Amino acid sequence: MKNIDSISHVTGRSLYVDDIPVRTGTLYGVVFTSPVAHGNILKLDTSQARAMEGIAGVFTAKDIPGENQIGGVIPDEMLFADKKVVFHGQPLALIVASDELTARKACRKIITEIEPLEVVTDPREACNKGMLLVPPSTFRSGDINKAWDQCEYVFEGKTETGGQEHLYIETQGAYAYVMENRHIKIRSSTQGPTHVQKFAAKVLGIPMHRVEVDVTRLGGGFGGKEDQATAYACMAALAALHLRKPVKLILHRIDDMRMTGKRHPYSADFKIGLSKELKIIAYQATFYQNGGAAADLSSAILDRSLFHSTNSYFIPNTEVTAYSCKTNLPPNTAFRGFGGPQGMYIIESAISKAAHELNVPARLIQQKNLLREKDHFQYGQVAKNVNIGKCFRLLDKDFGIEKIAREIQSYNRKNVLHKKGMALMPVCFGISFTNKSMNQARALVHIYQDGSVGVSTGAIEMGQGVNTKILQVTARTLNIHPERIKIETTNTTRVSNTSPTAASSGADLNGKATEIACIQLLKRLLKTAASMLNTNPDKLAISDEWVLNEGKRSKLSWEQLVKTAHLGRVCLSEQGHYATPVVHFNKEIAKGHPFAYHVYGVALLVAHLDCLRGTFRFDKVCIVHDFGNSMNIGIDMGQVEGALAQGIGWMTMEEVAYDKEGKLLSNSLSTYKVPDIFSAPKEVKCIPLSVKGPKPAILRSKAVGEPPLMYGIGAYFALQNAIKAFNPAYVPDFNAPMTPEKVLLRLYQ
Repeated sequence: MKNIDSISHVTGRSLYVDDIPVRTGTLYGVVFTSPVAHGNILKLDTSQARAMEGIAGVFTAKDIPGENQIGGVIPDEMLFADKKVVFHGQPLALIVASDELTARKACRKIITEIEPLEVVTDPREACNKGMLLVPPSTFRSGDINKAWDQCEYVFEGKTETGGQEHLYIETQGAYAYVMENRHIKIRSSTQGPTHVQKFAAKVLGIPMHRVEVDVTRLGGGFGGKEDQATAYACMAALAALHLRKPVKLILHRIDDMRMTGKRHPYSADFKIGLSKELKIIAYQATFYQNGGAAADLSSAILDRSLFHSTNSYFIPNTEVTAYSCKTNLPPNTAFRGFGGPQGMYIIESAISKAAHELNVPARLIQQKNLLREKDHFQYGQVAKNVNIGKCFRLLDKDFGIEKIAREIQSYNRKNVLHKKGMALMPVCFGISFTNKSMNQARALVHIYQDGSVGVSTGAIEMGQGVNTKILQVTARTLNIHPERIKIETTNTTRVSNTSPTAASSGADLNGKATEIACIQLLKRLLKTAASMLNTNPDKLAISDEWVLNEGKRSKLSWEQLVKTAHLGRVCLSEQGHYATPVVHFNKEIAKGHPFAYHVYGVALLVAHLDCLRGTFRFDKVCIVHDFGNSMNIGIDMGQVEGALAQGIGWMTMEEVAYDKEGKLLSNSLSTYKVPDIFSAPKEVKCIPLSVKGPKPAILRSKAVGEPPLMYGIGAYFALQNAIKAFNPAYVPDFNAPMTPEKVLLRLYQ
């Protein structure tokens, strides 16, 4: 089944927040932000701005009737800075005017005096100063202290990974207006409608039931709208409540880039020990996460870095400690992979370091240490249905790992100024929210009198095809044509207390809830059909919109059955509730069973390097991916390809740069580079692994949103190997992204 939004997307008919027809009297907001990264606010004079013609209001912390607080996990983030600013671009005020241009002009009339304070942007410096967002966390297994004596080889090193701008096509935005009885409706570009509802209610000082949040779709999210969309929805709602007029707030691209957090940069130290047979005996690492000025989701992201710090390998003795460091940057936030990519990059760097020192291919160490059935992860969960070995074997069978390696060696011998490099990137990624309470979802399904169906869930469609998958679940469970089904907008009045669409769990959680609701409706309908056909419900089924009696088509159609059920006062609406079973985790002892299942895969990447210019391309990416029983291979393949491009971008060109004063330098698409069609791999081949999917996956179709991003990590190591082919004196370092500038320096160091 094709993505149900494809035609409306390419014809420009899909509706986003900025496309909503505005109501009469709509006003427009612009955020006034801090011009410095850290300081005490001595003066904030908005009088001249307020006096301008066309200005409806200027709102600051003093105008908040409830709490000036939007911190989700830890209450440490203000909607508007009050006495102190802690990052460049922190909101100080919202100017609301008859049009956006007037509001922007008014921004220049606001007078601020801020006493400068020390600016810290480096996480290691912040850690040394004791500036932590949360206490440090450590995962352990075995006995790390005794393990070093068992190691034949021990290597140490340091890594750096940069941030990454989400660059969703649709920027942050919201449209809010007052309904009857001072209730507020917010049309928000958010991955977490309930999060917006909860904090809008807190800021406005009203109960949650007076705030309705509605989301049609997002023009991309990638995690950047899981938590950080909340501020702009709250601002729009605050102004709308005060002015009793609709207020629209849509950020410009440069403002969005400047004001919002990115993927967390990490600095790390590692130590790895191996046996003579290249088995990894011990692994020790310390992560320094750059959390920014407020906690946001940093603690949860840090935990997931720990969960994935050994990637797809079994290592009997580990100790990995992580610090979430408070700096004067915008609060960094969720990004596709949610800390997993950072953790995986560090272990892959450690393996690369060992391989270089031992003069063996990294793939040899990788393959010797892959997870096997019933191995224990360092967080205590037992590995079941482990498919990483199968992925390697299929990759070798279909593409020939050593054959490609020999072809690269032959090419490099014949070419002086062009070199190739190859790397393998295995992936093992856990699926579930690691906060147990978030692993729940609800769906509301209505069957109308004419046999058509409406489905409401907590899932947010943001280009990943979750609406299509939920429609498929409905059609398959009820055995009706997809054309009969409408997926409604995500609305907090229809489906309450939603978890954000994140952690690759949107289809699993909301699809399961939809399936449960549909099964209950089907049971009622078959009971009605049994009375009509004078038989037992157990003998009946529905297939292709006809009732089957003992496998044979009866004269009773879907439409007739629904009509009769309605006239018989049978309930044709149902709410399904799903809570992921089994998952649990005890943070105090860092042990448990946090994931419903794992996704496995492996990628082979071939980099082609121009050694005169330092430019590069990727000739080939071969992937074997564990989809389980994919319910929509077209959508799933698209997710693999998109995630791969995003991962390669993070590793090779997307360099987020701040100056020492905390000001973003890469603040536009002329200074921040993302992959385009010219930087896409020349050839991408992805083979589905033929295995049975796990029960917790909807229709046994495994989650696919985040895991493929980690394939892009291999791009860094493929480039390293190409550099080594040209410059044998190059000692590999681990400072990502590997931009063309860095490549050129390493070619001739």
